[in-house]
Order: sequence, then structure tokens, then C-alpha cells
Amino acid sequence: MPKRSRSSRFLAAAGVVVVLCAATAPATADVASAERWDPLAAAHLYAVFTSRLEPIDWEGIAARYGSVSPIFPHSGTEPALDRLAALAGGAPVLAIREAIARRDPAALRRASERALARAVGARLAEAGRAGDRPAVALRRVLAARAAYRGLEIGLRRQDPAAHGRIGRAWLALTTRIGAGEVAVAAAAGRLAETLAARFGAGDTALPPPQAWLPPDAVVGEQTPLPRLVLNFEERGIDEKRLFMVAYGDMLFDSPLLFGAPARALRLACSSCHNRGHNNRAFYVPGLSRRPGGVDVDNGFFNPLANDLRFDPLDIPSLRGVRFTAPYGRDGRTASLREFTRNAIVNEFAGPEPSPLMLDALVAYMNEFDFLPAPLLYRDGRLNARASAAAKRGEAIFNRPFALMGGRSCAGCHIPDANFLDGRRHDIGSVAASSAHARDGALDTPTLLGIAYSAPYFHDGSLPDLEAVVDWFDRRYAMGLTAGEAADLAAYLAAVGGGERPFESFDAEATRFALGFAEASTFLATLDRLIPARDRRHALLLLETVGADLRADALALARPASRAPVMALAARIDAIAAAIAGGDWSAASGLWAGYKRAEVRHAGDIR
Repeated sequence: MPKRSRSSRFLAAAGVVVVLCAATAPATADVASAERWDPLAAAHLYAVFTSRLEPIDWEGIAARYGSVSPIFPHSGTEPALDRLAALAGGAPVLAIREAIARRDPAALRRASERALARAVGARLAEAGRAGDRPAVALRRVLAARAAYRGLEIGLRRQDPAAHGRIGRAWLALTTRIGAGEVAVAAAAGRLAETLAARFGAGDTALPPPQAWLPPDAVVGEQTPLPRLVLNFEERGIDEKRLFMVAYGDMLFDSPLLFGAPARALRLACSSCHNRGHNNRAFYVPGLSRRPGGVDVDNGFFNPLANDLRFDPLDIPSLRGVRFTAPYGRDGRTASLREFTRNAIVNEFAGPEPSPLMLDALVAYMNEFDFLPAPLLYRDGRLNARASAAAKRGEAIFNRPFALMGGRSCAGCHIPDANFLDGRRHDIGSVAASSAHARDGALDTPTLLGIAYSAPYFHDGSLPDLEAVVDWFDRRYAMGLTAGEAADLAAYLAAVGGGERPFESFDAEATRFALGFAEASTFLATLDRLIPARDRRHALLLLETVGADLRADALALARPASRAPVMALAARIDAIAAAIAGGDWSAASGLWAGYKRAEVRHAGDIR
């Protein structure tokens, strides 16, 4: 069992997939479990959110309305437009399609809001007609109320008084159920008229995109959780003795590095690069084409860095990152330190990090190791444990091909150099900006660990290793037979395999228990920060850990365990208050008290 596990700010310890929806205040985000949103409400919120980004992913918006893709967990069993047509007729559908065809974001938001209001009205009319059958009427009202959530989010923000009045009308309607068809029909009709009047004209009442994410977004930890292999742990060294590594570990987990939008959503480096690998579930509408990818220079997180191109990149694994320079999919950055600063300041609009922060982050990431590869010798050759198919594939991998300039696959993915060459190549996977442009070169990625990082290519466009082999076979006229293609895919899977790729948990070794141990490691850096009177770095640490402990406490299965965790978080707040007030003597005493309390409560928290 691994010694450590990243703590979960997204309640993943409870086995809950978390999505973020509308905020109740500009700087915070509501957190809700992945309940089934009404498909029309989810599609409307998707359209409103993505239509306020620049550039707008119009193809993605059309797909969201017109398909039931598994990318959209709230798409239902039929396309949203089909559902809308059945409820409200063809006119609202036509208005949405015309707005998409014209690429008119304001028209799309108006059409989508009016269409949703009409759909809610249709559901209310169904409830009114079923007033003499209370159970049926209640189901219709609940369906109407579920669709109304797509309108309620913005109304609550823009016009709290109207939100309250309409909320009371919903309550009045539910109390009419059982009183007879006439009473239900009258209440449902009045509510439908109110909604039509309120949402029948003007632009949507939703907040700006920085304040919320629509229901289809997924930014929490994925399941299963990737295994994190750290070099110092493999050597038996306690992280608490490594100040720079422990502080960098905390920073990697801290949303306080980033600017307001990312911070409000509690995003951290580990949100994408989960456990040093990658978060295959990460998906933000308008910024992602598929789970596991994101366009970080779209302008959502930092408008100043918007490159006005919708070009989501597959989130790379950071395993073995100290060996994989240069950095970025196109290898534009030579230094990991420079790459890290760019991600913080330019991609996520964070404040300028201190030299200590950058050095600590790099110190921590330099400890990320590749998964142990049980089928490889140290020089990258397959060993005797590999399958016969994989060994046949190895021969193909080392075979030269004419359209590769007489080189082999191994010419770029050099086996005894961690399957890297440290160079950039244009293999034809990137569309050129003009007829004779030479702007399609990409950094050679390692093949180590790739069995757990699908989909593939810089944009995640190839779903599996078989598709990768097929692409290269066609692009470079390799002339592979079906058997050879299968063998080459088997070789890639063997090279890309790893020992115990995912974390495992049981009743004792829970996510929370390992996360609690990690928080203790983070806090141990106070042994250096308090004597040094380092206010900035101590307060960042305390705010990060305190917030994490409170969030994780909510996921504990045993309510009795929550109180001691909250008590420890309160002690962290007291240390922070003393430091903020410049009372370092008090901070030192409070820190000593925290350590005693942590030992005292350790057995009560599980």
C-alpha cells in the first residue's frame, strides 16, 4: 500500500463524482453531486456558458444539443432538441439551430432561454391536466421543476426578489396537488405565465463564465486514483525531513497559486496532473473537446493570455518529468521552472510566485518517477516476461521505414533514453497555419506509462493504442498486416505498462487517512517557517491545509470523526491568526499544541 495519497477537495473520498454548477456569489462555486440534471436544463447551461467564451466552440454546442454522447453525462436518452420539439414544438428548435448556424451567441442565449421556459410551461400544462391524479401530477411538477433549474441559477443571482416569488409559486403549486384538477391547473397556469413573462424576452440572466461551471463539467479526482511513485519514498526517506519537497507538495495541491476563476473553483496543479499523472476525467465545456484535455489559453482563466484559438491539449502525465525536457506539447520551454511559472502566471492568472515557491514546486515534481516497468530491462528492451506478440512488435518498432526518412519508431522513441530523443518532429498530426508553414512540430513524448494515459496524441484524438498504430501505418505507408499491427500495439502496451498503476484502499487505508497523513507532512514545514518568521509562505500553507481538512471532513463516513478534524482545522486558523498579527511566539506555542492534538486525535479519525 502506498504511503501517501493526495487529499480530496472534491469529496472524492465519499465515492462521489463532483461537478460544479452555478455560484451563489461571484467568488465562490456551488458544489453538487453528480445527480441527473434535466437534459434541457443542462444543454441550456452548457450553451450559455460556452457561448461567452472566446473563441466559441460552435461544433461542441451543436453536438451538445444534438447528441447523447457519453461526454455529456446529463444528455438523457434522446438529444436535447428532440426532447424540446416533443414538449414545445418546432419553433424553439428552429430558433436554436438558426442561432448556431449564424454563430450568433446573443441570439443563441435568447433562443435557448425562451425554449427552456416553453419546455417548463409544457411540463406544467401536463401537471395541470393530471390534477385529478395526484401521483401523476406530482411527477409532472417535479419534471417541470427540474427543467426550471436551468433558469433559476441566473435568476437567483440577478434578481433575488423575483427568484423568491417564483420559488413560493412552485411551493404553492405542490400544495395544490390533491386538491383537484381545477386547483392544480390554475396554479400551474399562473406559474407558466409568470415564467413566460420573465424569460420570454431579453438576454439570459446568468452570471459571467468565471463564476460558475455548467453541470457537464467534471474537475474532481478520477477513479481509480493513479499511483504516485516518489523517488525519496522508494529510498526510504521521510518527506517531513525534506522541506523543499514537502512545501512543493503542498503548493502542488493549493488553489491559492492561481487567479480568481481557478481559485474559486478550487483548482490546483493536482486537479489536472492528478497524483503526478493526469486526470482522465477532467472536462470543462467550451475548454475541452473530450475528457482529459483542456485549452488553458482560451481566456477563461486569464483573458490577457487568450490566443483566440480553440485548441485543447491532452493533459500530459508528469511521471518522470525530470527526464522529459523540453516542456509543453510543442517543446517550447526548456526549463521545468519556467514552464511552472508560465502555468501559474499566464495560464491561470496567478500572482507572481516567489523564488522559494518555484524552487519548491520543481523540487517536488523532480521526485516523480515512472511506474516500475516489469517487462523492461534497464536499457528499454523487453525482458523474458514479455509476450511473444510484444516481442514481435519490438522487432517492428526497430524496423526502418522509407517514409520515416529511413528511421524506425525507435529512432525518436529511443528505448535506452526513456523512449525519448529530446527533440521535436512534425509527424503530420497538426494542421499547418498556411500552405508552407512549418509550425506543426511536437515534442517527442515518452512511451513509458502510456497504457494508462489514453486517449493519445497532443489533442487526445486517438482513443487507444490500436488507433495509434493504424494512424502511423497509414501516414507512413508502413504496410503492416493485421497481425503486425496487433503485435506493434502489444509492444506499445508492454512498454507502457507499469506495476500497480492505481492506488488501492480498504477500511483502514482510506483516502482520508492517507490525505490526513499528507496534511501532517505539509504542516511539518512550519518547523522551518515559524523560526524564519516567513509570513507569506506560512499563511499560504495554513490556508491551504485548513481548507482541505474541512472539505475532507465532510466526506468522512463516521460523523464522530468530523469533530476532531474540525477542531484541528480551528487550531490551524489560530496559528494563522497569530502569524498574521505578527505574534510569532504565540504561533510557535500554538504549533506545538497542534502537534500534540494531532497525535491525540489520530486514532479517532478514520
